[in-house]
Amino acid sequence: MSTSLDQRLTELEVRIAFLEQTTQALDATVVAHERTIMELRREFEALRGELVQIKIGLSHDVAEEPPPPHY
Repeated sequence: MSTSLDQRLTELEVRIAFLEQTTQALDATVVAHERTIMELRREFEALRGELVQIKIGLSHDVAEEPPPPHY
């Protein structure tokens, strides 16, 4: 092989190695983000459930309340 061809081949190998490393890093980032999203979804659903329970506890029917003492 000529020197120019060797240099081009070496450059391509370096680029491929860099792309593989970048792809692995991005994959790890995506996995970490997915875990975080799933955890946040679980927390959100738990908070939603708590909010529903609080709303139920705070809601009341005015007709069920006894009249004020001055009546």
